[in-house]
Amino acid sequence: MVDFCPKCGALIMGKKGEEVACAACGHKTKSKSTVKIAEKLSKKEEKEIISPDDKPEIHPTTEVECPACKNMEAYYWTKQTRAADEPETQFFKCVNCKHQWRDYR
Repeated sequence: MVDFCPKCGALIMGKKGEEVACAACGHKTKSKSTVKIAEKLSKKEEKEIISPDDKPEIHPTTEVECPACKNMEAYYWTKQTRAADEPETQFFKCVNCKHQWRDYR
């Protein structure tokens, strides 16, 4: 059972039989019940944090010249960056130096 302030309706917390003041309006009244608030905490599992540099690439590779190091292999992926009636933008990431660039087609 929970006690509520008879004047403003706010929750009253205090020991049973003890006179307590309402936190909202200051009205004093005797508490008729004890309220227990509990929270169950669960153990969280630890997760390994991987640096973006350590993450293995999942993109396919293609033969294209890197503008930074002139290497001839790069990862590629496409993304719709403009209106739907425009072609997708193709992104590249050099396998050697990790330089990223895009091709506007």
